[in-house]
Amino acid sequence: MPKELKAKQIREMSLEDRKQKLAELRRELMHEMGIAAMGGAPPNPGKIRSLKRQIARIMTVMNE
Repeated sequence: MPKELKAKQIREMSLEDRKQKLAELRRELMHEMGIAAMGGAPPNPGKIRSLKRQIARIMTVMNE
């Protein structure tokens, strides 16, 4: 499973770093969801949920 980002770590990032990390996580999520949609078993089933949570954390900090 990917390393979890904590809200404290996200707040310490610059705005550009947050945007870059958000884009990276979204690309990774789309890739994982594509594999699942094609009927393939993802190598790590909890990864999609973890990616969604990390994206939500970044969005929450950015909207504060």
